[in-house]
Amino acid sequence: MSKGHRTFSKLIVRVTIGALALAISAIILSVAILNGFKSEIIEKQRGFFGDVIVTQNDLNASYENSPISLSSEQLSEIASAGHIDHITPFATKAGIMNVDGEVEGVLMKGVDSSYNQEFLMRSITEGDTLDFADQPNTQLLISEYFANRLGLRVGDKFIMYFIQEPIRKRPFTIKGIYSSHAEELDQTYVIGSLDLIRRLNNLNPGEVGAYQIRLHSFDSLAVATSAINAVLPPELNATNIVEQMPDIFNWLNMLDMNDNIIFALMVVVAVINMISALLITILERSSMIGILKALGYHSNGIRTVFLYNSAYLIGIGLLIGNALALALYFFQTSTHLFALDPSTYYIEYVPMAISWLEVLYLNLGVAVIGILTLFIPAMLITSISPIKTIQFK
Repeated sequence: MSKGHRTFSKLIVRVTIGALALAISAIILSVAILNGFKSEIIEKQRGFFGDVIVTQNDLNASYENSPISLSSEQLSEIASAGHIDHITPFATKAGIMNVDGEVEGVLMKGVDSSYNQEFLMRSITEGDTLDFADQPNTQLLISEYFANRLGLRVGDKFIMYFIQEPIRKRPFTIKGIYSSHAEELDQTYVIGSLDLIRRLNNLNPGEVGAYQIRLHSFDSLAVATSAINAVLPPELNATNIVEQMPDIFNWLNMLDMNDNIIFALMVVVAVINMISALLITILERSSMIGILKALGYHSNGIRTVFLYNSAYLIGIGLLIGNALALALYFFQTSTHLFALDPSTYYIEYVPMAISWLEVLYLNLGVAVIGILTLFIPAMLITSISPIKTIQFK
């Protein structure tokens, strides 16, 4: 009978360790996936639009911003406001691509040589980024969406019509094809020359549609936006991408709820298993507890022994769970084996990103919650009578 009890207890302990290992691995992986997903989506927006955009402070709601111009002194003052990585001018203009009778409405974003094309370089699937040393006015970057719709490839030429009075048309050569897997980008924008838009809109050499500002850290977004607005003239206004795209960032913030739900469910599962294991261990060792009490050993001391044993099991479960989670984490980040549908998730693979500090906090949280909840079933030791347990034995 005793052997049967020990066998059952051993099985329960193994189940408890396994449940705890799966719980902490699920928590770590869910946090890593959410962090990676949010980071990828945010970087797509930052890479294309920047963090902060300076525009004319007016009610213009068209695709083309009212022209503005900042002197080198004003740009230096903005740069000295803090948190600024670089400032780039740009302008936008609506156009219609006409290829063999097929037409597509687009929004051309005109940039110059100061524009950081690192994001575009990572997104290029065919061709290359703009070469401003080689007649950039005729070069254009288009998305895979437009390339497939219009049957265009790198090196192809076509005519684009610009909507103004009178309507103007310009020839372009496809320099590169990119894919950001974000519909709001791929189905709207093409990338071309700022000088061309200046000529089409009769702008002065120093005038642009807006200034795109990249920050050193996305965490300083709100502080940097306030600092930039503080040094801008009254006719200009700085808005950040969270203010410009509230739907996307509200959606990303809502995803945090998923992690909280997973954390709560996994901790509940782990706690139930740990409580079950502790209760079974206490009941199995009730005779031993009675003998120790009869010998004068205090209930608190006996309870401490069982809690130490439970903490040991928690440590083993956390160790196994962390090893499993981190192995999957490093495997996915290095191989990108687990794929996603980019048309739905904007990303081709399951992204992961987590810090060692987050892993530490998650482990401490599970361990502390587990140990604290075990104090309640451990109180059962106090109610065990030495006389009854010894007689039962």
